[in-house]
Amino acid sequence: MQNKNDSQVSARLCEELRRIRPAELPDFLARHRTELITGPHPFADYMREKLREKEILQQNVFLAADLPERYGYKLIAEEKHTRQRDTILRLCLAARFSLEEAQEALILYGMAPLHPRLPRDIVFHVAFQNQIFDVHEVDTLLRENGLPPLLP
Repeated sequence: MQNKNDSQVSARLCEELRRIRPAELPDFLARHRTELITGPHPFADYMREKLREKEILQQNVFLAADLPERYGYKLIAEEKHTRQRDTILRLCLAARFSLEEAQEALILYGMAPLHPRLPRDIVFHVAFQNQIFDVHEVDTLLRENGLPPLLP
């Protein structure tokens, strides 16, 4: 599983990938096999590892994210899938993720990472960077800036 230097590892791999040719792929994959995410449930593994590192109970994350507990467990276990990016963002906020951790979680879930040119995503960037993890407080920031809230 990945460690606390996830973003550094990803940045280093991306830099190296810029120079890799198709014929060099087998060597690249072999050299970096311990750094690659290869499990069948990368999002589930990532979320569980991060919550364990942060010593946060899943139940508390679901409460803070304003998600039904049963649904939250199924999302994290990847038994259920959502197309709602906001749901994953709510989990990331409630889990007190850094911006980099939230970006990684979104990507591992198969969703677009936050983009610095999209107004709504900018609010999330600012929230994560300023450690504003309360979903209701983030909703206030979104509403104050004329953007749709996380919660209905």
